[in-house]
Amino acid sequence: MLCRKILLFAAAVSTAAMLCSCRNNKPQPPAPAEAEDENAVTFDDGDFSFAEIVCDDKEAADGELSVVEVQGNKMLKFTDSGNVDLDVRVQKLRINAVQLIGAENLERVRKIEFDMYADASAELLQTEDGKYVKAPGWIGGGGGTVTADNEDWYDFGEFSGGEYTFDMSGAVHAEFKFLLAASGKKWSADMEDANFLIMRWGLQNESNLYIDNIVFYDENGESIPVQENIPAKTAESTESASALPATSEETATKELQTAP
Repeated sequence: MLCRKILLFAAAVSTAAMLCSCRNNKPQPPAPAEAEDENAVTFDDGDFSFAEIVCDDKEAADGELSVVEVQGNKMLKFTDSGNVDLDVRVQKLRINAVQLIGAENLERVRKIEFDMYADASAELLQTEDGKYVKAPGWIGGGGGTVTADNEDWYDFGEFSGGEYTFDMSGAVHAEFKFLLAASGKKWSADMEDANFLIMRWGLQNESNLYIDNIVFYDENGESIPVQENIPAKTAESTESASALPATSEETATKELQTAP
């Protein structure tokens, strides 16, 4: 009898260990990327007064901005209102560079890097086996800016990534480069409203957009310090920029949009 009890106890312990092992081996959502540069805009202070939603055409998504915490990491969130059909929707954010690095540093900028994330809010992404899952799918887009050279619109390169398993994606790293800076396609100190546009298109599911770890670099690859004491965002200023007049960005959006 004693031997039988010992065997039963050993079997129970083995089963519990196996269950615990299975739980530990369960795939985990990707962790957010840590800031690797001391001059990165990390949103840890909760400020996003330098960012706004651009809603300048019928395909631009509307929504709200906020700073949220994801796995202990704070980042900017664009909560999409779902006001535009998914197959043509473009999520657009304008980032004010003057407010972040100051007018005196604008001419030094040769590259901008940041991390983009997306989370799914519906089960509309269809997998290869025909199932519908709550994952964002393909995550990509591009961006642009107005330069000092006759204030022409300048297109940055595109970026892409994706998440097909979890609600929340990992970081999709993007680099915007001023490749034609030598010919004047760059910012200058006398530009009062130097900013750049981040656009996400090709959405495969209802999802929100996140931005983190924005860094500006000079021609030597050195990061440019971010200004301190940026004015705090007020409740009134969290609304989207839907009332702003259309600019050359509206045309640029249509030119940049491509299918993934």
